[in-house]
Amino acid sequence: MADSGVAAIVGVGQTDLSSNSGRSTTMLLFEATQAAIADAGLIASAIDGVIPYPGGPSAEDIASVLRLPEVTFTATPHLGGASSVSALGLAKMAIETGEATCVLAFVARNGRSESPIARRVETLPGQHLKNALEIPLGLSTPAQWYALMCRRHMFEFGTTREALGRVALTMRENAQLNPEAQMHGRRLTFEQYASSRVIADPYLLMDCCLESDGASAVIVMAARTMDDRPHPLALLLAVKQGHPDSPDDLSGRRDLFDTGLTRAAPRAFAAAGLRPGEIDIAMIYDCFTFEVVQQLEEAGFCPRGEGGDFVLEGRIALDGGLPVNPHGGLLSAGHLAGMNHVVEAVRQLRGECGIRQVNNVAHVAVTGWGGLGDGAMAILGTTR
Repeated sequence: MADSGVAAIVGVGQTDLSSNSGRSTTMLLFEATQAAIADAGLIASAIDGVIPYPGGPSAEDIASVLRLPEVTFTATPHLGGASSVSALGLAKMAIETGEATCVLAFVARNGRSESPIARRVETLPGQHLKNALEIPLGLSTPAQWYALMCRRHMFEFGTTREALGRVALTMRENAQLNPEAQMHGRRLTFEQYASSRVIADPYLLMDCCLESDGASAVIVMAARTMDDRPHPLALLLAVKQGHPDSPDDLSGRRDLFDTGLTRAAPRAFAAAGLRPGEIDIAMIYDCFTFEVVQQLEEAGFCPRGEGGDFVLEGRIALDGGLPVNPHGGLLSAGHLAGMNHVVEAVRQLRGECGIRQVNNVAHVAVTGWGGLGDGAMAILGTTR
């Protein structure tokens, strides 16, 4: 039996991923939540904690739709794309402090058909600086912001176009093993990658993640309450977050590569009592190809400056030393702000992933990347 003080993900649910769902975000949320409830072997009224992703359906929306009798805990993390991982930390804290007994965390959005990234950036911090300085000079999208970091890494460490391409191709190869992936059945060659149009040099179209409609939901409870449930538990061994210097802009940052994950990862490993080499799968928030390279470094899986070689050596492939995003990631499976990464992590720990299943998975690390470098890491273990 698991340690009674440990929180665990006991149920996961996800809708289809598409470019046009044809449903409201509330309906998508309802579908994913119902799937998570069924997966956990629970009833809806068991939920007494709700953690929504910012900018989508609220805790009140799902409490109303599910007719939850008594919600005792709600919270909304505001770390951009790191919010899904941070939500796990909030759920863990609520469970382990007794503020709630069954917490639902979710992402539900029509990120392609209704709220593409051009609209979502208006909710990021630092709007006064962006409106006064960056946007008038043409620096207005995440691709442009992160391209600066990528180009600097290329200059300092010799990171190559081939390394970025290897990330894109690996995610697309993984998606061919995942029938639920948006890019399933659509293979990618390096020639196709390299000839895709420039978005913000050095980023090409195929360096950029998908925009998706859909929803993912997870349910967190105390491990000791779930001994008779249908699946092995995904234990939340540690969840930590961090923030970079000057978190709302790049120009004021002393170290361009120092991100929230630089701080969050060592905290998470220390709390879990593990080392990076003991992680079997890394679920990396792959908003852009370079961010896989950078986060591998900042999380401690390889030294800073060596992420490009790490990728080119095949280390992130399914048969490599550290498989990354077996489902295809944000680049090729779909973009649900990283909550679909959490769902895949749980399924891999359970051994449910069919032909993309990694053998003997005991520990999975999940990263979150938000805004201009807010970071989070969750380390999951298993009772199998």
